[in-house]
Amino acid sequence: MNLELISKYFILFIIYSFAGWVMETLWVSWCNKRLVDRGFLIGPYCPIYGFGALLIVLLLSKLSFSPILVFLMTVFVCGALEYFASWIMEKIFKARWWDYSNVKFNLNGRICLKNLIAFGIMGIVVIYIINPNLEIWIDYFINKENLRVFAFVLWTVFIMDFVVSTIVVYGFRRVTEKVNAERIGDNTEQITNMVRKLLSEKSFFHRRFINAYPKLEAIKTRMKEIKTKIEDVTNDAKDAVIEKMNDAKDIVVVRTENIRNTIERNTKKVRIRISIGTKHLKKSFKGKIRKERE
Repeated sequence: MNLELISKYFILFIIYSFAGWVMETLWVSWCNKRLVDRGFLIGPYCPIYGFGALLIVLLLSKLSFSPILVFLMTVFVCGALEYFASWIMEKIFKARWWDYSNVKFNLNGRICLKNLIAFGIMGIVVIYIINPNLEIWIDYFINKENLRVFAFVLWTVFIMDFVVSTIVVYGFRRVTEKVNAERIGDNTEQITNMVRKLLSEKSFFHRRFINAYPKLEAIKTRMKEIKTKIEDVTNDAKDAVIEKMNDAKDIVVVRTENIRNTIERNTKKVRIRISIGTKHLKKSFKGKIRKERE
C-alpha cells in the first residue's frame, strides 16, 4: 500500500469520523433538548465511526455483489468494534461511555439490536453510495501532490487532539479514584454527580467532556456496590444454612432423646417383667419342693 493510498484512507477516516460526530451530536442534542458537543476528542469527530467505516470499506467491498451479505457482515464487524471499544475504554478510564442496559436486546449494555440494524443499513449506504462518490470527490478535488500534505496536516491535528483529550479524560479517572477513596459509602449516582461537579469547575475541555457524556458512570463505585450486594446475599445464604443446620441439629437431638427415653422405658418394662417372671418361677419352684418333701 503506497503513501498516496494511505493518505486517501486517512482522509476518508476523518470524513467518516466527522459524519459520525454530526450524527451523534444531533441525536444526543435532540434527546437532551439542548446542544451537546458529542465525542471523546475535543475536535468535531468520533473516531469509532471512522474506524467502523474504514473496516466496512476495506473488508466488505469485495462482497458488494450481495447487499444481504454486506448487511450481515456490517452488523458483525460494527457490533464487535463497538463492544470492544466500550470494554477497552472502560478498563482504561474506569468509566462507561455508553450504556444500553435499558434498551431491549442488549449485550452487557455495550451493544443493542436496534443500533446493529442501523449499522447494517449504514454499511449498505457506505458501500453502494457514499464511499464510491467520496473517493471520486477526493480524486477530483485533491491532486496527488497535495494529497499527502493535506493528510499530514490532518494527522498532526488529530494526534495533538488525541493526546490532549486523553490527558483530560485520564484526569476524570484520577478524580473518580479520589472521590471513591474519600466517599466509599456513596452510591454510583452520588459519585457520578460529585465527579461531574469537580470536573465542571476545571478547564473548558473538562466541561466540554462532561457535556458530551452526561451519563458517565463511576465504574469502580458500581463494582463496590455489586460486591456489597453479593456479600450481603452470601451472608444471608450463610445465615440461612447455619439456621437450617441448627434446626436440623435440634431435631436430631430431640429425636435422639425421644429414642433414648423410649429405649429406657422399654428396658425398664422388660426388667420389671423379668423380675416378676423370676419371682413367679422362684415361688413355683419352692412350692414344688415343698410338695415333694411332704
